[in-house]
Amino acid sequence: MVQLTLPRNSQVTEGKVWDKPDGATNLTEYRIYRWNPDEGRNPHVDTYYVDRDDCGPMVLDGLIYIKNKIDPTLTFRRSCREGICGSCAMNIDGTNTLACTKGMDEVAGNVVKIYPLPHMPVVKDLVPDLTRFYAQHRSIEPWLKTTTPAPEKEWLQSHEDRVKLDGLYECILCACCSTSCPSYWWNGDRYLGPAILLQAYRWLIDSRDEATGERLDNLEDPFRLYRCHTIMNCSQACPKGLNPAKAIAEIKKMMVERRV
Repeated sequence: MVQLTLPRNSQVTEGKVWDKPDGATNLTEYRIYRWNPDEGRNPHVDTYYVDRDDCGPMVLDGLIYIKNKIDPTLTFRRSCREGICGSCAMNIDGTNTLACTKGMDEVAGNVVKIYPLPHMPVVKDLVPDLTRFYAQHRSIEPWLKTTTPAPEKEWLQSHEDRVKLDGLYECILCACCSTSCPSYWWNGDRYLGPAILLQAYRWLIDSRDEATGERLDNLEDPFRLYRCHTIMNCSQACPKGLNPAKAIAEIKKMMVERRV
């Protein structure tokens, strides 16, 4: 029977409104999803006020300001602060993106609404559990596979073949695209999702790799590849401007070509 009520402790409620910084006049409001598994209470949205005159311009700067000066219990991931590591991926103003590359001024209405990446188990606050996501990445064996004896120095690649990797190798595995994909929401246990399939295609077309057939065999499955329905959310969400949907289409094309 269909369950028409939310599970216990799942409905998001209004949380605490924290005091505004003393003497601050240039403020940006932050509304942040909070959930602590140790508290046994519903998730809630707390409201904070960031002093823009004492803070950097990015959404991540505001989060760091809140953690350092207002509420040290706020939990989120971050590392490079330059859009390279993908650690600070979260849902900001309704879009999956990186907090370190999203400016506060880019958010409509001067209210920054932040939630963890959607449809993923939450560890705490803005930290999603990416265990399955990384296991799926490992399942495609994202490394060079060869049968030819290794050269003395390095595997050579022509300039033309190297260019084919542009738009693929830049993926930072932030999971913004996969967590924006409805097919991944409903079939994430079997469908690899756009991020992992883009990574798979990167190795499929690498001229130095000698396991193309094996890699395609690994993807030949009703769910692992073919749950993609070309919704295109992934390409819209990617903070690096990549096109996972195109990579998936190219893999499907390779599947057809090897059968013709």
